Amino acid sequence: MRRILCIVALICAIAPTLAAQTAAQKNKKAKLEREIAILDKQLKENSAKTGNALTSLKLTRKKISSRKQLVAESDAEIKRLDAEIEAKSGRIDDLQVHLDTLTVYYRKLVHTAYRNRDARIWYMYILASGNFGQAMRRFGYLKSISAQMNAQARKVRDTKAAVTREKSEKEALRTRAEGLREKRLQELESLKKDEAEGDRLVQQLRNDKAKYQKQIAGKRREMENLRKQMEKMVQSSAGKPKTAVDAKLDAEFAANCGKLPWPVDGPVVDSFGEHYHPVYTNVKMPFNNGINIAVAKNTAAKAVFNGTVKNIMVMAGYNQCVLVQHGGYFTFYCKLASVNVKAGDKVKTGDVIGRVDTISGETQLHFELWEGRNPRDPEIWLK
Repeated sequence: MRRILCIVALICAIAPTLAAQTAAQKNKKAKLEREIAILDKQLKENSAKTGNALTSLKLTRKKISSRKQLVAESDAEIKRLDAEIEAKSGRIDDLQVHLDTLTVYYRKLVHTAYRNRDARIWYMYILASGNFGQAMRRFGYLKSISAQMNAQARKVRDTKAAVTREKSEKEALRTRAEGLREKRLQELESLKKDEAEGDRLVQQLRNDKAKYQKQIAGKRREMENLRKQMEKMVQSSAGKPKTAVDAKLDAEFAANCGKLPWPVDGPVVDSFGEHYHPVYTNVKMPFNNGINIAVAKNTAAKAVFNGTVKNIMVMAGYNQCVLVQHGGYFTFYCKLASVNVKAGDKVKTGDVIGRVDTISGETQLHFELWEGRNPRDPEIWLK
């Protein structure tokens, strides 16, 4: 009995932690599934509009990465469910042993009561007492047999119910684990197809190197123009003396490093910094001053912090762009189809800056974060 009470106490203690882990796992899997859906849609749009092999390769590789994470999450969840099933089996075994013991004791009580079922025997037993005290004690004993039988019957019923409940929960866990295993196999099959598509795109890029190098050169010019324009805007704003309000906002922004909300919800398909071409490994890609986040068309891009809209401009390859100043820091939102703000507007965290456009088959927000005249990796600043 003591062992069972210990098991119950342990389950009660760890249940909230397991529930929190399960919720976090579900949220992560749901996020990965949303990312894969977004990437699938963009791959179809790119194929229908431009057929840019490099874009398709980047999206496909990101999808492969997300799918691998999804499989890993499924593996972890299956492992957790298997552990829960094993724990349930142990608890059922312990409860069954306890039930057997209770049943044996209950049968003994029933047998005693049956043997003394004739009320006259009970009366004679009491009347044969040597004194009043002994008679009361015998009367109490007979009453206790009845009470014990009722109490033992309740224990047997409760334990049987517990066994039934635990078996039902174990079966539900087993069904869930089997469903997850089936889904995992489907994900692995999809992963194989994605990897095969990635290999096909690599070969396509290798077969037409001149064409894709020309595209890279065009992209480099677009990014260089964006960088120059951004540096020009930042220089004119960052060079001015700071007011007390600017200094306060500057300190608040800096204190939120790693805590800023994402401007949109989606997978990062181009990260910050300098990278080599995924196929021509000796060719450097243009330095990326920000990140590109894949989203659904017309997704709202939101301000990541309180600030002032400093500039709105249109750039080749980036459509409409909005620069927001936060004291000595700046955030830059590009590839917008429409803009909800104008220069001079005060914005707060979460305010809609504009809506993301589809450009050359890519629906992606280009987002930059600058500390004074220096670009910083936004993923370090975003939570």
